[in-house]
Amino acid sequence: MPFALVRQTHLLLITLVAAFAANSVHADSRTFRVEFSKASHDKPFTGRVYLIFSRNNQQPRQGPGWFNPEQFIARDVENWAPGVPLVFSGTSPNKLSGPGRLKAGPILGYPGPLSKMKLAGYRAQAVVRFNPNDREIGVGPGNGYSKVTTLGDDDSQPKVDFQVTGLVKAKPFGETDWSKLLDVPSKLLTEFHKRPISLRAAVILPASYREQPKRRYPVIFTIPGFGGTHHGGSTPRPVAERNDGGVEFLRVVLDPSCRLGHHVFADSANNGPVGKALTTELIPALNKRFRTIPRASARFLTGHSSGGWSSLWLQVTYPEVFGGTWSTAPDPVDFRDFQRINLYRSGENMYVDGQGERRPLARVNGQVRLWYKGFADMEWVLGHGGQLHSFEAVFSPRNADGKPRLLWDRKTGRVDLQTARTWEKYDIRLVLERNWKTLGPRLKGKLHVFMGDVDTFYLEGATIRLKKSLADLGSDAVVEIHKDRDHFNLMRGGLRQRIRKEMAAAFLAAHPDQRRPAAGR
Repeated sequence: MPFALVRQTHLLLITLVAAFAANSVHADSRTFRVEFSKASHDKPFTGRVYLIFSRNNQQPRQGPGWFNPEQFIARDVENWAPGVPLVFSGTSPNKLSGPGRLKAGPILGYPGPLSKMKLAGYRAQAVVRFNPNDREIGVGPGNGYSKVTTLGDDDSQPKVDFQVTGLVKAKPFGETDWSKLLDVPSKLLTEFHKRPISLRAAVILPASYREQPKRRYPVIFTIPGFGGTHHGGSTPRPVAERNDGGVEFLRVVLDPSCRLGHHVFADSANNGPVGKALTTELIPALNKRFRTIPRASARFLTGHSSGGWSSLWLQVTYPEVFGGTWSTAPDPVDFRDFQRINLYRSGENMYVDGQGERRPLARVNGQVRLWYKGFADMEWVLGHGGQLHSFEAVFSPRNADGKPRLLWDRKTGRVDLQTARTWEKYDIRLVLERNWKTLGPRLKGKLHVFMGDVDTFYLEGATIRLKKSLADLGSDAVVEIHKDRDHFNLMRGGLRQRIRKEMAAAFLAAHPDQRRPAAGR
């Protein structure tokens, strides 16, 4: 071999070794220890423990966010007693156990294992999920957290201790003169979950409510999207109504959150009879406390995203309870296009398409921002309460271990066709087609669906399919696909105001005697 070639090869080897050594140095090798005090939790704990790292949040426990998730690790424990250290280390054993002692499962990491993380310069915070009944982690009421520690180089800080002494306080509802809390203990859900459960809502009073003590009002039920709650209905002033008939509404912002995410007000094997509870417990309580017009023709639905799916589902499931829905950007309404995945086709995979290309989950301005596998990996480390698993909580049967049956293998992405078939009873397009003979007459004039043609989460395909199906059925449903609109700008350009006017018109068509001078002018 010529000397020059030997020398070049030698230099290349030196470069590769140096690069490997540099990567090894930067991969974090420190040990983290977490303890909790009796003051924060006076009993041995069984559940999930987290270490969350962030450069963006002053309090790392406020993350991770969907579009910019940072690094975090987690570990399930059993019988973890106060004052006993729980160790997180890239070199520690994955399982710890002992008779009557702490048992700890594998260390889970996102976006990869702890041993591959580079954490110098990150803020770090421990979180303990003392309250497993809330979908939130770092800000879930009753959960424990430590002070924030800023991590230096692992050579100078080989061991880091976290003392969990803080507890997240429950956020009180901000009642005002115009916004009231409706909290209804649910007998149905309490019996199902074997613990006290209430249905909650914010009730926003119309401007004339106090001035006209004998007047009764139609109701708009608004269902927030994933992560939203009734707290969004706290307002210091009434909603300004502007319509030709002078119609004013009681506006009810429902709380769709639950332990496993967003229950979408669909009765299910995992979340319980939430739709039945809404219609037979919360609505009667609302009618008793507030001056509503207690008729279906004076009761309307709306919602966006998961709330959009919820509002459409409730109208289809309870056509005699509600007088119409205006659903915007709903979650998949046809499972043949579940964010571009046909759940009923054999061989489908959530992570890659038929050509082996990885599947996108979200886009912004035409650029992919989330991929299905990466998002699913993040949720797996977070545990219950995430968006994707929330679908399984609603649509899947309940396993013998009390958990929802998984739709897809979390490692390979392969869809379980048998589980997918059990989802058919929640496929809105399929429900309508199979029951149109009886549903069609009862839904006349009541269905309104709006979607952007470049939806951020690829939801437009299912709505386009629903539009065609309803047209083939001869329905008068309004299903509109708005050009150049996505998940977040769909309501711009007057759609929100148009929906309000259409609700007022629908109410007056059924109650012409309620026409008054134009309100809000």
